[in-house]
Amino acid sequence: MKKMKQCKVCSKEIAVDAKRCPECGGKNKKPIYKRAWFIIIAIFIVIAAASGGNDNKENGSSEELANNATVETTKDNSTEVKEDTTQKEESVPTEYKSALKKAKIYSDTMYMSKAGIYEQLTSEFGEKFTPEAAQYAIDNLVADWNKNALEKAKTYQDTMAMSPSAIYDQLISEYGEKFTPEEAQYAIDNLE
Repeated sequence: MKKMKQCKVCSKEIAVDAKRCPECGGKNKKPIYKRAWFIIIAIFIVIAAASGGNDNKENGSSEELANNATVETTKDNSTEVKEDTTQKEESVPTEYKSALKKAKIYSDTMYMSKAGIYEQLTSEFGEKFTPEAAQYAIDNLVADWNKNALEKAKTYQDTMAMSPSAIYDQLISEYGEKFTPEEAQYAIDNLE
């Protein structure tokens, strides 16, 4: 006997492995976390996180600087470093630090948007961090969101041959990448 589930469109029972519902013709999609490409990306992220942990200790000064100090440019374009006395690293909960590390991985390897990373961090199918930990990660993540939008746009252009208009729609979609309209427009304006 085949395993059955409900069609997401018409709620009739269909076989789990059916591509379409025989009643309404609706697509029977796998959840994102069960798709092969998602699993492969997750494996790469885990490997990158495992191997990247030691690199930060060797080059630790830049990460420590990002966590403990504020860099400001003065009027004569010299750089000035100011200690952040409002919040020491020791007082930040481990969950918050972990959420920030995950957010950095999503930003640096998958070029996700701010809203996309927040959703992934808090999702019951994703990282399951608390909203407070995810917000801390978003607030403390140093990322170039325009660059991330451009990298995503290049991926859509190169792998899916999408038009600039379709790429823009995908970048700003609440079901897609969730970039701001300004970030998406920057990406479209800078595609080659």
